[in-house]
Amino acid sequence: MLSSDTFSYTVQARCSLGEAAALLSDLTRQGELHPLIVRVRRVPPRPGAQASYTINDRLAAGPLRFRTTYHADVLINEPDEIVMVARQWPATTVRNHTRLRPEPDGLVRIDVEITLTAPTPLFRYAFRQARAAHLALATRLGAALDRTDNPPPPA
Repeated sequence: MLSSDTFSYTVQARCSLGEAAALLSDLTRQGELHPLIVRVRRVPPRPGAQASYTINDRLAAGPLRFRTTYHADVLINEPDEIVMVARQWPATTVRNHTRLRPEPDGLVRIDVEITLTAPTPLFRYAFRQARAAHLALATRLGAALDRTDNPPPPA
C-alpha cells in the first residue's frame, strides 16, 4: 500500500526568469543547494524525458548513515514551468512542479510543489527527509539566485 502527501514553498530572488529556470532545471547544479545530494550524473534522456540524471544522496536514520541512488527526469522545461520526477526503489516517487513568474522590481517568484509517494511503512521517514531537504534548498536558492550586487534586469 502506498501513501502520498504534498508540501510547497515559495522563493523570491532578484534575477532573470532565465537564470532561475536554468538553475532549477539542471540537476548537476543542485549539489550545492540540496543538503542530501552527494553526486549527480547526467545520463542519456529516458523515454519521455528532456534530461535524465542518476543522483546519490546521503541519508541518516538515527545513528546510521547510508547512501541511496535514484533516477530523476526533467519532463517539462519551459521558462515559466519545470516538472521533474524522481524514482527510487521501492516504489518511491517525488514529483516536483515548479512555476516561475516575473514580479515587479526585477524579482522572480518561484512556487514549488513537491508530492511524495512511498510505501506506507517508509512514507513518514521519506516525507520528513524530503520536506527538510527541500525547505533547506529553498533557503539557499534565494541567495544563490539573488543578485544584490547587480542592478535588477530590465522590465
